[in-house]
Formats: sequence, structure tokens, C-alpha cells
Amino acid sequence: MPRGLRRFHESGQSHFVTFSCYRRRPYFATAEVFDLFVQCLEDMRLRFDVCVYGYVVMPEHVHLLLSEPAAFARDWSSQVSAQRTGANLGHLHLATLAEAMHYLKLSFAKRVRRLRSAEAQVSAQRAGANLGHLTSHLTSYLTSQLTSHLTAGSFWEKRYYDRNVRDYHEFTVKLLYLHRNPVKRGLVLAPEEWKWSSFRHYALREIGVVEIESEWTAGDRERKACGGNERVFLRPQ
Repeated sequence: MPRGLRRFHESGQSHFVTFSCYRRRPYFATAEVFDLFVQCLEDMRLRFDVCVYGYVVMPEHVHLLLSEPAAFARDWSSQVSAQRTGANLGHLHLATLAEAMHYLKLSFAKRVRRLRSAEAQVSAQRAGANLGHLTSHLTSYLTSQLTSHLTAGSFWEKRYYDRNVRDYHEFTVKLLYLHRNPVKRGLVLAPEEWKWSSFRHYALREIGVVEIESEWTAGDRERKACGGNERVFLRPQ
């Protein structure tokens, strides 16, 4: 943990989380990589039973506004001794936000490496097609070199910034900040033009890949529990 940084988990408060690409490099360079992170965020939300209130994915960093996990996780710290005694492996405990963030960053990094590996293979095949005299051995070598180049190095910085959101005013300030980030950076003219954020849920009630916890989401959940009809939302094309 960086010097001077203290994390206050199990507080029942929301958290404003920021993590960056390695050395702040713009590794989110294609729509496929942006889309993959959004899918991984939804996977984490479901796995750890986290409420996601807002998010934005930028070219070199990510902002999240979310709750602490409500799901249980398994502690594997005593795995070796448990194996020796034949006991059940690990014990359940309430998952922490740190565990959820670790899972999110690691699962995404693994999947983006597979994506880059596939891209490298396509590039090698194209190069082989342009140089038809290449032997199969040389083509395999070219593929391995391209794969190594595209998958080398870390995607993320090791640590992340986490701020407890202590009241509603701070919550709205952080939500507005993350939604305005693409406009402030000059990536788009209006926040609804940036595909990889939760803004369109709040502005247009759009149903996206990530379920956003809001007054509308909570109201629909209550309506469904009472047997009411589902409302029609805007769905992205």
C-alpha cells in the first residue's frame, strides 16, 4: 500500500475507487478492450454482490463509485495445512472491497492477454499471407514474437486509490466528476457520447452491460417483487 494511504473497509459507506494502467499508459486503445472491461465489471458485480452506482473507463484509468461487497468469499490462507489434515479447504468470510478489486483487475488482465494473443495470431497470419514463401516454422516464430510483443508487461499499476464517500453531497460530487471526465479530457463534447460510462443510465435510463444501482433500479426491483409490469427502457443499438 502506498505510504500514507489508509483504507477503511466494512464501514457501510460507498467508495470512490480509481486505478490506472501501468505508468498511466493509454492501454484502453480499442473498443474491444473497453467493452471487455465493462463485461468484467459486471462479472465482478455479480460475483461479489456489489452495488455499482457509477463508472467511467478512460484511456489510461478507471473510476468506480460502488458499495462494499455483500457476498462471502473463501479464505485460502490455511490451504496447505488443511490439505494435510483432510479438512475442508478455507473458511467463508464477508468479502472485502480489496478482494473485489483484485478479482476485477486480475480477471480483466488475463482476458485482455488472450484477446491480444488472438490479435497477434491474426497479424502473423496476414504477414505470412503477404510473404507466401515463409516456411511453417518461420510463420510459427513470427506468431510467437508478435504474441510476446502484444502481451508483454503489466496492464495495471499494482495499487489503487480508494476514498470513502461519507455523505450524499460527496456522493453526487463524485458521480458528476466521473461522468464529466471524458468531456473534460476533450474525448467527447457531451457525457452521453461516451459509451463506456454509467451516464446514459441516469440521463436516458439506458440498460447497459453493467447493472447500475439507482432509484430507478430499486423501484423496478420493488415493482417486480409486487408482480408489477416492467418498464420499457432505452436499449443501446
